[in-house]
Amino acid sequence: MTTDPIRIANCSGFLGDRLSGAREMVEGGPIDVLTGDWLAELTMLILSRIRARNPGGGYARSFVTQMEQVMGTCLDRGISVVSNAGGLDPAGCAAAVEEVADRLGLHPRVAWVDGDDLLDRVVDLSAAGELVPFTPDADLGDLTNYVTANAYLGCWGIVDALSAGADIVICGRVTDAAVVCGPAAHHHGWARDDWDALAGAVAAGHLIECSGQVTGGNYSFFTEVPGADRIGFPWAEVAADGSCIIGKHEGTGGVVSVGTVTSQFLYEIAGGRYAGPDVTARFDTAEITQVAPDRVRVSGVRGEPPTGTLKVAMNELGGYRQDMVVAITGLDIEAKAELAEAAFWAASPVGPDDVASCTVRLDRTDTEDPASNAAATARLSITLKDPDERRVGRAVSNAMIETALSSIPGMYLLSGAPGAGRPYGVYRPALVDATLVPSYVHLGDRTVQVPATDPRSYESVDVVATVDAVPPLGDVSLQRVPLGEAFGARSGDKGGDANVGVFARNDAGWAWLRDRFDSDMLRELLPEAAALDIDRHELANLRAVNFVIRGLLEEGVAASTRSDPQAKSLGEWLRARLVDLPIDVIHS
Repeated sequence: MTTDPIRIANCSGFLGDRLSGAREMVEGGPIDVLTGDWLAELTMLILSRIRARNPGGGYARSFVTQMEQVMGTCLDRGISVVSNAGGLDPAGCAAAVEEVADRLGLHPRVAWVDGDDLLDRVVDLSAAGELVPFTPDADLGDLTNYVTANAYLGCWGIVDALSAGADIVICGRVTDAAVVCGPAAHHHGWARDDWDALAGAVAAGHLIECSGQVTGGNYSFFTEVPGADRIGFPWAEVAADGSCIIGKHEGTGGVVSVGTVTSQFLYEIAGGRYAGPDVTARFDTAEITQVAPDRVRVSGVRGEPPTGTLKVAMNELGGYRQDMVVAITGLDIEAKAELAEAAFWAASPVGPDDVASCTVRLDRTDTEDPASNAAATARLSITLKDPDERRVGRAVSNAMIETALSSIPGMYLLSGAPGAGRPYGVYRPALVDATLVPSYVHLGDRTVQVPATDPRSYESVDVVATVDAVPPLGDVSLQRVPLGEAFGARSGDKGGDANVGVFARNDAGWAWLRDRFDSDMLRELLPEAAALDIDRHELANLRAVNFVIRGLLEEGVAASTRSDPQAKSLGEWLRARLVDLPIDVIHS
């Protein structure tokens, strides 16, 4: 245990992130721990498909490549590595890393943490009433048709592995923040009920887990970001009390500012309580302060005991889908789309009522008096889904091809060559009692069971959110401008739901967001959400409101028929909408 802060760096935000990230973070400046996040809800489904084709391939092979690049330097400098790249096979990932180490003549102590995989237990857990849908109105689908079922484990297995002397810790499905919280808890010797310290580390983990997003990537005000063409990845220097400094290596592109940190706080959250297996972090108590260029201090994050349940990310094989996109160009767009659709159904062996799901959408991406062919073109999308691949297979895609010369003028396809229906997954989030899902830590011949935190063993804590001292908006002069003239936004996916957080850059903007920007206004600005349930949350300390739009992404990213199935652009669409804003908000 030490009172010195620990600097924890991130080198990956998803499977497919910059391969050079690990080397950049290890060689670009001083760090104590190298972490990365490789897993998303969709990633587990992708890994299951890779494993089905190649048994033993259910982990992030790019991580193994990165370890080959930096392992020797990490050992020389005493840099620990903590990763969730184990995916569906942390033991296999650990074996692959050890094979690389042998080839390099290195001898790291490699641990792996598992226990998250519940695929063989879901039927029994559900029958016993221990596995329930994440939201009360949802269902768990066909439990026998699941391809993945992984609980989000916490940080204490990582703490045990580091305490046992591991140089590299490879996990399966732990929370995104756990790979930061674990090293911080080990370094500072925190107890399981050091709620505030743990909450601060969870906030630090949440902020840096998406690699370049907190250093200026995906930032609404990107024109203010220097070196945005090659943004450096972040680190969090976590102090003994859980507060942290978010920063990046000197000389790298990007920026760390109050704005970039605020934006990332809003990424894929709900309200002020950020639930996790180790602690409930109160993001509505965080204080954000610019202390130096590219250095932002995050403090004051309070913590409450965890809920006692773990989220379980489950993917069911939903069936097969056929996606067809037709270019509709020039004049009479609506009439052409109607004829193109009618011609397709006349040629198709199945009708819209013969399949489990049929979605038809015309996106008016065309413009008046178009100056280019692309500007003259709208998109007609037809998506068919069914459990039987034959109903949505090659015969269906061929039917669209058959209409190419005998339907609308100027017809061509944007969806590529015809082909068989492709499988898709349905995301089924659930909850399970945390005490039923311990972590298992393996290091050499040692295997240790590490229980999850049971909140019933501790006194309850109820934290009060930061007091909002900004006065009501009052009467103001208005000007009609794009929302993004004054406000930033960050959006993302949470299974079938989407979140979009909107933040102000001054108190006047916050007063408008708080007093005027409600769910009804959001429905007007985003017509796709007009008929959906929307939860609205205020975070006065961040001068932000966060909306959770229920069901916008249908059955999750792999099944969604939206052009942006992960809602990554939802915030920027919102910022482009015209609203009546106070003049002093626009020009301040």
